Amino acid sequence: MDFFLGFLDSRKDWIEAVCVTGGEPLLHEDLEVLLRLIKERDLLVKIDTNGSFPTRLEALMQEELVDYVAMDVKAPLEKYADVANAPVSLRDIRNSISIIRQSNLPYLFRTTVVPGLVGGKDVQEISRLLEGARVFQIQQFLPKNTLDKAFESKKPFSVEDVRTFAELAKPYFREVRIEGV
Repeated sequence: MDFFLGFLDSRKDWIEAVCVTGGEPLLHEDLEVLLRLIKERDLLVKIDTNGSFPTRLEALMQEELVDYVAMDVKAPLEKYADVANAPVSLRDIRNSISIIRQSNLPYLFRTTVVPGLVGGKDVQEISRLLEGARVFQIQQFLPKNTLDKAFESKKPFSVEDVRTFAELAKPYFREVRIEGV
């Protein structure tokens, strides 16, 4: 951690914010300590989460250790465990969505579209789940450096397909963004 803090201190006139990402950063027991050290340097903090730890997320928000939240919504709830390829508490996912939406913080929800896993119908279902949220971002799947090497041979959706997915989502959100196309 000393190296990281030294890096921040050496660039104090150049850095305004730090994005804490992962894996899942809320898994780490010492995350609160790290965020306090970042905030002591008058830096903004964005946290990327998968929504698995709503209680921890809410506590960090209440302590004013987070300035912006981005949550990955992997799939419609009924497909979540299959897409995540792991057991998932849907209650935790719903609670995280609710906590984020009710906060006064800037936030976005995002979904990566992956052929064979998450497509247009799924984007519609996710949009209904998140209806009324400020920002929804659709991310293009990129078949590079994947945990499961089988996905490296998958062909991403076309740009036109991703734009169509964004059009399907637009009625549900204030803003819909596309990333990676």
